Amino acid sequence: MTSTDKPNGLQQSLEQESLLHRMIKQIRRSLDLQEILTTTVTEVRSFLRADRVKVYRFDTSGSGEVIAESIHNERLPSLLGLRFPVHDIPEAAREMFLLAGQRSIVDVANHKIGLSPLQSTETGKHLQTNIYYRKVDPCHIQYLKAMGVQSSLVVPILDSDPQQSAKPKLWGLLVSHQSKPRKILKREIKVLQQVADQVAIAIAQSNLLTAALTQQKQEATINRVTTLLHKLPTIQLQGAIEEVITAFSGVGGRLYIEQSRELYTWGDQPTLPYELDSSIIEQHPTWQNWMTECQPGNIWATSDLYKEPHLRVLALAFRSTQIRGLMVIPLHYREQFIGVLSIFRAEFETEILWAGRCEQNRRQLLPQLSFEIWREQKKGLAPEWKPEDMTLAQALYDHFSMAIQQQQIYKEVQALNANLELRVQEQTAELEKSLLLTKVIKQITEQIRRTLDLQTTLQTIVSEVRSLLNSDRVVIFQLNSKSVIVEEMNGNWQSVLGVNAPPECFPNEHRDLYSQGRVRAINNVSTDSLSDCHREFLQSLQIQANLTVPINIGIELWGLLIAHECNTPRNWQDVEIDLLQQLGDQAAIAIQQAQLYEQTCKAETEARNKAGELGQTLHKLQETQTRLIQTEKMSGLGQLVAGIAHEINNPVNFIYGNLCHASDYIEQLLEILRLYQLHYPDPHSEISAAIEAVDFEFLVEDLPRIITSMQVGSDRIRSIVLSLRNFSRLDEAENKRVDLHEGIDNTLLILQHQLKGNGKFPGIQVIKDYGNIPKVECYAGQMNQVFMNIFSNAIDALEMGTAEEDKENKPSPVPTIRISTKISADNSRLLIRISDNGPGMIPEIKKRIFDPFYTTKPVGRGTGLGLAISYQIIVEKHGGIMECISEPGIGTEFWIEIPVKPPAKIVYSR
Repeated sequence: MTSTDKPNGLQQSLEQESLLHRMIKQIRRSLDLQEILTTTVTEVRSFLRADRVKVYRFDTSGSGEVIAESIHNERLPSLLGLRFPVHDIPEAAREMFLLAGQRSIVDVANHKIGLSPLQSTETGKHLQTNIYYRKVDPCHIQYLKAMGVQSSLVVPILDSDPQQSAKPKLWGLLVSHQSKPRKILKREIKVLQQVADQVAIAIAQSNLLTAALTQQKQEATINRVTTLLHKLPTIQLQGAIEEVITAFSGVGGRLYIEQSRELYTWGDQPTLPYELDSSIIEQHPTWQNWMTECQPGNIWATSDLYKEPHLRVLALAFRSTQIRGLMVIPLHYREQFIGVLSIFRAEFETEILWAGRCEQNRRQLLPQLSFEIWREQKKGLAPEWKPEDMTLAQALYDHFSMAIQQQQIYKEVQALNANLELRVQEQTAELEKSLLLTKVIKQITEQIRRTLDLQTTLQTIVSEVRSLLNSDRVVIFQLNSKSVIVEEMNGNWQSVLGVNAPPECFPNEHRDLYSQGRVRAINNVSTDSLSDCHREFLQSLQIQANLTVPINIGIELWGLLIAHECNTPRNWQDVEIDLLQQLGDQAAIAIQQAQLYEQTCKAETEARNKAGELGQTLHKLQETQTRLIQTEKMSGLGQLVAGIAHEINNPVNFIYGNLCHASDYIEQLLEILRLYQLHYPDPHSEISAAIEAVDFEFLVEDLPRIITSMQVGSDRIRSIVLSLRNFSRLDEAENKRVDLHEGIDNTLLILQHQLKGNGKFPGIQVIKDYGNIPKVECYAGQMNQVFMNIFSNAIDALEMGTAEEDKENKPSPVPTIRISTKISADNSRLLIRISDNGPGMIPEIKKRIFDPFYTTKPVGRGTGLGLAISYQIIVEKHGGIMECISEPGIGTEFWIEIPVKPPAKIVYSR
């Protein structure tokens, strides 16, 4: 395809004008970019009588895609929807397309390429439509031949944002292909350039429309969420999170509130596995540490959570879901973490249609010779988080933080007593009374008093003062910072926010005068009596007149309230000066109140923290007192039991040791008597009378039985003594490996007299379901103490339940205590379950049973320390778990779980 200057006359000029007219009309008629591009390629193909015209769009990686195409009678194959690798168009060519707006004409038959830059790369000025021919790269020729192209024309399409001053970028190419050689006119190049310019306008309009629609959609989302979040007292957090997830095209999400431990969820959710030892992901230590490191306002997002190193542990919770994209919005209020909002996006699969297989290792050496469709599958993808997503997230961060804090403050306010409400009402009445100066002052002061936030108060002051005085600019200058801290302007004037006053222009005498109440009105900066430094400073700020009043808090000068006139000089009236002076006094009151409010909030926070510390200290003292009392009690009891066991053991051993000898002696005597009866069958009458009187036959039969009974009794006494010694465990106070079955049996043996029935009580049946458990490393005496407390409470509950049912004449089941032991699957923890079928407990009692000194037994039956001490022994001493499961009318079960080998250091958490 070559170029010529010879026109075809009037007909061609009309066609050119008609083409541009149709393009402009299409752009004005439609805002749909794809429709405009489709019309463009159709019209350009018809105008050039080309075989194929296409629009090729670049993406961020440099590769491109054919997004619009028009083909004449299928002379060339369709490339619509196909992607081309980045190396198909060299980087140098892309740079010339962008910098010089270069158009290129390739004549395949003659191996020539014509280059026509639109503007100079050195000066940036527009050039005449000149075409410079040179030999074309053989690779380029082979590439076009493989496509069936004999001549081509390429015009760049640039994208420039009219709202920004940044340089335009290369958006794409307008390409014309011919299956046969063809000459092209310079005028046609000019027309195609004009078409490309119109397409660029359409792209800019499409970008503006997309941005406007995106902004509109975000504002609508924020409005809906704000409406749901600020409906106090019925704040709609669940509805708000559903709106947010929908706005982000998410498949799920959750909102966790730190103070109340509340969790709001919607859609797909992660599930923590058992080995992570937590039910809520936000309460896992890894997540907690992450949130501690997050700074207020920082929003974190990833399109693939499995590639994040710090989520390696928590990623297990997402394995069972399709979730891959994750956005985390930590919520803060005044730098205090109050919760976290999480958004989930699902993974998806995508298919890319390449124009031929992309061989990266050969791409830079050989041209592409095949354009058959090659399908590339990509799996496990998630949509990227775009800048507009982060902008929306930032806006939602503020609204959710404010709404949650407002909800918490609302709950706290509702809990205040009547005296506090009365004080607030009295203070409000005093504030309202102090604002009744004038009608205008009242209106402005009411605006100031609507908030106690210092920054908001100052901004309200300058806004209302500027409106009231109808001045060009009003500022507040703070003395401590020596700069302007707030301003309000009317018009396109220079901002003075943060400007520092030159110290040499305002010596200390000025400060002393203002602290004494000086008011200074400058009607004309150019003519008033001012120092040269002062005049130059005011003129540098575009000030032609100003009015300054002090803001004194007590006897201290806090700052200055200044009104600026920038357009023309102004004669300040006495009424305006007096009004601004009164507003300065009101500003001082408002600033002082805002400072007092901040101090009050700080003092209240410190008081609450102090009260919390005192509460924790009291709780620790109560626990220490409980442990001391129970330790002393069990120590005395253990010494008493051990002493009694020792004293009983000596005589019992003496009796037990002599019973065997006594039995032998009696057997020998009875044998001698039998011999006498054998050899002297006719005893003396006196002996016969004595034998008959004592029932000799029964005595001989019963005496061995008595000796046997005495042996059984002494064995029983010895076992009881051994149980007492094992229960006291005075010789086993340290941590050692013991058989807990032995401790349970010893405890039951000591309590055997309470388990037996009597006339009013049928007795308690004990059912043991012992598992095959190893010896456990523990404090044996303290574990026996836990068993004793639980069994004693179960016996008391069963006796009380039986007595109540007897009063009501109801049939009662056999009182039963069940004991079950087993080892965990990983042989690391031992589970002991002790249950009874007593009356059970209501929830109000059950949640307090581990509190020290709490008991439901009659006076004299219990101290309320047994279960509290048991809980401390299991949890603090052994690093285990102790829970109570109870329902009225069903019974009570205590669940004890301790490690077979306790950890080196046990951290108590209740």
